[in-house]
Amino acid sequence: MSWFGRLKEGLSRSAGALSQGLAGVFGSAAVDTATLQDLEELLISSDLGVQASARIAAKLGEKRWGPTVPPNEARTALAAAIAAILQPAERPLDVTTAKPFVVLMVGVNGTGKTTTIGKLASRLRGEGKSVLLVAGDTFRAAAIEQLKAWGERAGAPVLAREAGADAAGLAFDALTQAKTQGTDVVLIDTAGRLQNKANLMAELAKIVRVLKKVDPAAPHAVLLVLDATTGQNARAQVAAFKELVQVSGLVMAKLDGTARGGMLVALAEEFGLPIHFVGVGERVDDLQTFSARAFARALVGLES
Repeated sequence: MSWFGRLKEGLSRSAGALSQGLAGVFGSAAVDTATLQDLEELLISSDLGVQASARIAAKLGEKRWGPTVPPNEARTALAAAIAAILQPAERPLDVTTAKPFVVLMVGVNGTGKTTTIGKLASRLRGEGKSVLLVAGDTFRAAAIEQLKAWGERAGAPVLAREAGADAAGLAFDALTQAKTQGTDVVLIDTAGRLQNKANLMAELAKIVRVLKKVDPAAPHAVLLVLDATTGQNARAQVAAFKELVQVSGLVMAKLDGTARGGMLVALAEEFGLPIHFVGVGERVDDLQTFSARAFARALVGLES
C-alpha cells in the first residue's frame, strides 16, 4: 500500500465520522447561515478546535454553492480549507544545518517517543546518514532496552548507561563522542514524567545546559512526540512542554488508532509549530514527512 493509502486507512475512523456528519450538514437545499453553523459544530466535535472550525466554516461560506451540494464537492472544499490552515506547519526537518545535528526528543511516557526515535533513526540511516541514539530516559530500564533494540534494527549505535544514571552527563558524553567521530545526527531520548513537572523541567534544562557546553547551538531541534489517541489532552501536552523547553516541532504518532485525527488541525492553528512527521502504524516506514494536502484529503476521506 502507498504512503497515502496507509495514511487514509489510518485516518479512516476520523474520516468516517466527519463524512457522515458532512452528509447531514449539506443535505439541505441551500448553504445558508444555519448550514455553516452546523458545519462549525461538526468540526468542533471532530476535534478541529474552535478557532480553526470557525475559520473553515467562514471560508466555505465564501464559496459560491449551487442549489444542491454533492457530498464530494463539500468534502473537496473542506479539504482545501483544512489544508490552508495546515500549510504553514508543513516544514520538513532539515538535519544538514549542523554536524552533528542534535535532536532532543521529548514527550509524555507512553506517547510512542522511543519508537518514534527508532523509526526516525531508520529513516535517516536509509538516507545515508550516520546516527547516534542516546538512551536518555534513564529512569525506565524498559526504555533503554527498547532503544537498544531499535538501534540494532536501524544499524545505529546506542549510547546507554545503567538505569538511574545522570541523563545530562550521558548527553554530554554522547555529543562529545559524536563530534569526535563525525556523526551526522544525534537523537536523544528523554524522560516524560509530566506529572512531576518541577523535576522534569530541571532535568531537561540540565540536558540543554550541558549540550551547550559542547556546542552552543545545541540542541538544534526539540521535537515533541504526541499520541493522537489522547485527543484534547495533546493540546495540554504542547502547552506544558513549551513551558519546560523550547519545542521547535511536533511529531504526531498513532494516527491509525484514533477517530480524533482532527486534533492536528487544532494544534497547527493554536501553536503554529512545524509538524515534521506523522505516524500511522508500527512499521519502520510508517513514520513519514507531514504533508498538509495529503493529511487534509485523507482526513475527509478523499483520494490523493
